[in-house]
Amino acid sequence: MVQMQEILELSVAERILMIEKIWDSIDPGTIPTPDSHQQELDRRLNRYTKGETSFVSWESIKSELNAAK
Repeated sequence: MVQMQEILELSVAERILMIEKIWDSIDPGTIPTPDSHQQELDRRLNRYTKGETSFVSWESIKSELNAAK
């Protein structure tokens, strides 16, 4: 087992890579989705299916943010 002191001795870049490897090792199927999250996802999918949702491109968002500067 890796000790905390060993982790703290790593550079920031090395620690970030370690976090990334740990994150990638987690199977998303093993993490339960809270009911409230599933309900919100279902609500949003329902709105999308009914055509009630509009989308904005990332380019439009970036333009708006740059214009606000």
